Amino acid sequence: MKIAVSATSKIPSSTANSIQVLMACQGLVQNGQEIQLWVPGSGSPAFETLRGQYCLTCADFPIIKLPSRRWLRRLDFSWQAVSAAQRWGADLVYTWTIQAALIAARRGIPVVFEAHDLPTGTLGKRWFREFAASKTPKRFAFITRALQDRVQQLYPAVRDADCVIAPNGINPEDYADLPGKAEAKEELGFSSRPIASCSGHLYQGRGVNLFLEIARSIPEIDFYWFGGTPAEVNFYRERVIKETIPNVVFTGLIPKADLPLAQAASDYLLMPYDRCISGSSGGNSAEICSPMKMFEYLAAGRPILASNLPVFREVLDDETALFCEPEEPGSWIAALRSLLTDSQKAASMAKAAHEKSTRYTWSKRANKILESIKGAL
Repeated sequence: MKIAVSATSKIPSSTANSIQVLMACQGLVQNGQEIQLWVPGSGSPAFETLRGQYCLTCADFPIIKLPSRRWLRRLDFSWQAVSAAQRWGADLVYTWTIQAALIAARRGIPVVFEAHDLPTGTLGKRWFREFAASKTPKRFAFITRALQDRVQQLYPAVRDADCVIAPNGINPEDYADLPGKAEAKEELGFSSRPIASCSGHLYQGRGVNLFLEIARSIPEIDFYWFGGTPAEVNFYRERVIKETIPNVVFTGLIPKADLPLAQAASDYLLMPYDRCISGSSGGNSAEICSPMKMFEYLAAGRPILASNLPVFREVLDDETALFCEPEEPGSWIAALRSLLTDSQKAASMAKAAHEKSTRYTWSKRANKILESIKGAL
């Protein structure tokens, strides 16, 4: 098929939604589809530059930037993207933007709409409602079952037959042939002490305060946070000096290509999310999210400690993770100390995690979505 992909993410950038869009595109290409990607902006990024930044291994595909005014709520971009898709002769529009999904549906073009959150705003909700009621062939690709259930409670017109659950994923080649912990630590210049790490941005709700409390209570472990903007990293670096927590390191942004090695150098991988999680666009995703780091952690093959949020149990289980109570340091400290004294349990969890990661690749995810929409075409 010729698939016209459109997203409002800034490309290139280090945001999670930018990475997710390009990984979804790669999955489509790996399944033999011909795609073009439209995003707002100007200029044409060199694909080889993106290949290096995003670790793309698929064949090149066109990325076309279109001018857009934010005050128009991306309507101008969506109209241009769908019009360009029609001129190209697209068989399918694949988008994260409800405006583009609705415009395509109105023109009778089949649509896959990736939903990562609930509809917002008066117009957003109205557009979503009209799109759900459209007779044009479509699929809602929800990142979690919890999100689908919540959407269907609010919008009964969203039929089960039009839905597919498509959690995020990994590229298995990124995690192939990783060295053991000792070798990875040596390669990165880390000490040989046990390491507990967390990957990702330092947005509100990601558990950084809890992370610091755990580190303060377990001085025999080094705690690394891989990621964050320069301003956030500097703030927390100054804080650990002020509060005298010498076993904490905030590395700042680590290139995507180097992150698997950093995770491989870790003995334990942490997901200390609060009960309220903010993303790059704000809001609270604690009940419906599918963090990409969760799948990376599985692929890295290390024991995972995760906040006991029901949505995480859609992927993780008691064989791959220890679930700890959000915002309760004692629960995390006890869990981490239990793994320190039970290496057999830690090894069993690591093995189970790596085995489970094989179910969640971007290629398999794309295939699942494509097979679902083919039934409607």
